[in-house]
Amino acid sequence: MNYADCKQIDGTVFEALVRNGAGNLQRNIREINDLNVFPIPDGDTGDNMYRTIAGGLREMEKEPDAAIDKKAKALSAGMLLSARGNSGVILSQMFSGMSNGLEGLKSASVGEIARAFSEGVRRAYETVVTPVEGTILTVAREAADGVAPLYDATLGEFSARYLDRMKESLANTPELLDVLKEAGVVDSGGAGLYRIAQGAFDAIRGEAIETVEPHAPAQDKGPDLSLFTEDSVLEFGYCTEFLLRLTRSKTDLDAFDIQTVIDYLETIGDSIVALRSGSIVKVHVHTKTPSKAMEFCQQFGEFLTVKIENMTLQHTEHEKTRIDALPTVKRARTRYASCVVASGRGVMDVFTEMGVDRIIEGGQGHNPAINDFIEAFDALNADHIFVFPNNSNILMAAEQAAKLYKASEIHVVPSKNLGQAYAALAMLDYSFDTADEVLRNFVENMEYVETGLVTRAIRDVDYKDLFVKNNDYIGFTNKKVLSASANKTDALLMLCEKLGVGEKSIATVIFGENASDGDREAVRKAFSDRYPDKEYYEIEGEQEVYDFIIILE
Repeated sequence: MNYADCKQIDGTVFEALVRNGAGNLQRNIREINDLNVFPIPDGDTGDNMYRTIAGGLREMEKEPDAAIDKKAKALSAGMLLSARGNSGVILSQMFSGMSNGLEGLKSASVGEIARAFSEGVRRAYETVVTPVEGTILTVAREAADGVAPLYDATLGEFSARYLDRMKESLANTPELLDVLKEAGVVDSGGAGLYRIAQGAFDAIRGEAIETVEPHAPAQDKGPDLSLFTEDSVLEFGYCTEFLLRLTRSKTDLDAFDIQTVIDYLETIGDSIVALRSGSIVKVHVHTKTPSKAMEFCQQFGEFLTVKIENMTLQHTEHEKTRIDALPTVKRARTRYASCVVASGRGVMDVFTEMGVDRIIEGGQGHNPAINDFIEAFDALNADHIFVFPNNSNILMAAEQAAKLYKASEIHVVPSKNLGQAYAALAMLDYSFDTADEVLRNFVENMEYVETGLVTRAIRDVDYKDLFVKNNDYIGFTNKKVLSASANKTDALLMLCEKLGVGEKSIATVIFGENASDGDREAVRKAFSDRYPDKEYYEIEGEQEVYDFIIILE
């Protein structure tokens, strides 16, 4: 249907516009990912923004009321919990502000939509501690300002003006941010927002784009039944998961206590996670008697979904990672707990050995959602939880999760790389009198560490003092490329010099998943020859993307 001549939209039309916008974003994910200012294969802005809005769409589909405020509220709630990466968090806040601007409306005029856009911009700016111009914030603000006067326009006129202004603003982002100009790209978050708006406004003219779920799983080949034969004896039990809807006919919803379920499950199994969200209870338990778990819980309601798997058959690496990532038991309430975002089996094992209570698998290119943090906080069950995001693009999601979570006091440690968390947790000390002192100690321990990463470049880039060729190995820290070479070990050594290795005492090299014996020997020899006075350590991190991570202390 063509809505170009209309001046009002209801919730049904709003949902169609947002869905088309999400479809256009998904169609352009790779383009947006490739706008990464670093010439490395870890751009994820497009993925983060799409997965954020896709989470909102799933919730909006469930909203039966066709009023625009109800649809916008459902969309906002879903996006908030699905938000990941700075761009995803900012996008979710824009839609949250828009939802506030549409409060109480069954349908909205063009003028009311314009005001809602402005409210979304205001909310997004409030979310960012230090707003930076030349980013998605600028693109959203200038586009909203451009349509503010169009109170009596048609949707077609409104959308044409909005897109023109947004495109102009996006093209100008390199003039506002030197890092964009040096890389020769526009802001990726702004580009993602433009693609959403473009798709939404295409729907106004009746052009539909199919939206599908991101990262569709490969065809399931099924379990290897030969792993459990007629002669096998059940050793590991069953991984039992279900969603239970509490029902008023069986229990008092206000009086129901999730701890009752936890206490019982501890008598029949382990690896327990039991969470309540409204009238839905989610249960995960490893037990040899799944029927007992189900029978006990059914006294409070009825099942929505049930999954029971013989854990002997859970043999793929993905399933092992998922099981290992869960807590071994629902912890008794403790005073302190820690939570770290990390990727690479070896890296995660090191943090576990250092005393970290919970690992959230993720990092650059694989940002955890706000809901991932909230589920981790639930499982930790502590008065004070210290969170190490270890990436500037994950910090905002951790902070938003901390604001949402009320059952514990969450302390977000401002770690922007693995090295900072490694240094802080190497001297893990909960003996201080207050949580603030524990946090202060973590931050102080992070002050004297430098962290660098080495990976391959995916395009040519001419920086002011360094030319990077496609397929070169580059070394960088935070948001600055410091070295480039056709040889990965040379790139690492040049990076170390830039990071001030001469003033440090300890060097720890974390090898990536593709590291060869030759790589390890070359790095060992280089450090032995050049820096014989340094303490040298190695970690088999098995991380993706980065050939080496160097931590200097």
